[in-house]
Formats: sequence, structure tokens, C-alpha cells
Amino acid sequence: MRRWMTAVVAAVGAAAFTAGWTPVGQATAATSATSSRQLAASAASGPVPVFEVMTGTVHGLGKVLVDGQGFTLYVFAPDKHSGRSTCYGRCASAWPPLVLPSGVSQAPTGSGVRSALLGTTTRRDGSVEVTYKKWPLYTWVVDTTPGDATGQDLNNLGGKWYVITPAGLVLTKHV
Repeated sequence: MRRWMTAVVAAVGAAAFTAGWTPVGQATAATSATSSRQLAASAASGPVPVFEVMTGTVHGLGKVLVDGQGFTLYVFAPDKHSGRSTCYGRCASAWPPLVLPSGVSQAPTGSGVRSALLGTTTRRDGSVEVTYKKWPLYTWVVDTTPGDATGQDLNNLGGKWYVITPAGLVLTKHV
């Protein structure tokens, strides 16, 4: 299992540079650490599911939506608040969609999250992605610790990426 994860992490890291990412800090270490985190989190079943939508505080941005592990959730401007994802292929490798495990129909909501704004959309592969106020939600593989928002206001892989507030407002400011 460890060799498999190492190979996946190396492939994602290599894809990062060939895909033209604009990472902050040490990209290789950040990409590898985050890919490992996501693989481990998707395989683990702890008390707070990784697909739970919660609120967290990000320096310079305030309270924003985060996943069950505390990692910042982003929206992709080309999705145009349509309730449908336009991020596939290389985009989805760099910006993994927040998807529900098979058999789960709704993401659990944490404190401060408005359940009425939470929804889902079906991706082309049949997986179910979590939305908030009709914005599909994504994480960013370069964020390495809860509270990071290195993808905020980043123009990457076809458009701009932004955090979203518990009220469903997209923050376009740069930190």
C-alpha cells in the first residue's frame, strides 16, 4: 500500500509541474504531502468524515468553508454558480472535487454551515460532488495544513479559484 501511495504521490507531483500549476512555497513537498493527506483521508473513517462541510478561519479571509479535516474549500469561477462542475482531467487532479462516498446522498453539515445552501451535483463519472449555494466545492493539493488558502484568487487551469463563506458569498480578494 505504501509503495502504491508513493507512486501516486510522485505522479501527482510530476503532473503539477507539467500542468502549469502556480504553487506557493515548496511545490514538490506540498504536493506530495497533500496528495498523501487526501489518499489517507479518503481511506480513513474517523469521527468527522472528510466530506463534511464545516467552517474554519483562514488568516486574512475570516470564516470560510472547510472540509471535515479543516482544509479550505474552493469554488471555480468557470462553474458560474450553475450547480455543474467544469473541472475535469488535469483540473480535477489539482483541485479534487469534494465527493461523497458511494451510498451517501448528502454531506453532513458542521457548525455555522447553512444546510439549506448545501447540495450535490453528479459528475460525468457518476460520482456525487458537494455544492454550496450551487457552487461545486473543491480542495487544492498544494494546501498542506488546515487553514491554508494558497489557492485563493489563483488563476489556474482555466479560471480563477476562490474561497466561499458560510453565507454562500464568494470572496474574490487576495490574501
